[in-house]
Amino acid sequence: MKIAIPTRNNVVDGHFGHCEFYTIYTIDNNKNITNKEIMESPQGCGCKSNIAGVLKQDGVSIMLAGNMGEGAFQMLNRFGIDVVRGCNGDTDKLVKEYLEDKIIDNGVLCAHHHNHDHDHNHEGHQCNH
Repeated sequence: MKIAIPTRNNVVDGHFGHCEFYTIYTIDNNKNITNKEIMESPQGCGCKSNIAGVLKQDGVSIMLAGNMGEGAFQMLNRFGIDVVRGCNGDTDKLVKEYLEDKIIDNGVLCAHHHNHDHDHNHEGHQCNH
């Protein structure tokens, strides 16, 4: 299994569509992290880029994300990538908590997709960890 996380400075980027990088973790059948790689994010907004196809081709099946718009969420789902929204903090710690079943999707979509000057730090909307 592979898990992708939109990343900025080794923490979850609060806005999927404008992250600098994706950190991709490879997980073995015993829920151990066997590899960690960094992928540069394509230019442009996440829902309008080809990132879902690129991640799927790389074997990603899970996206642990901060906030994202409905278009990005649906695009990832169309490519068979399950999305857990509302995540934050250190990416290594987040993956370990996900593998321990401590992370739950908060179900919140960012409704302000086209206003890119807004704050994506939605207090109280974080995954349960």
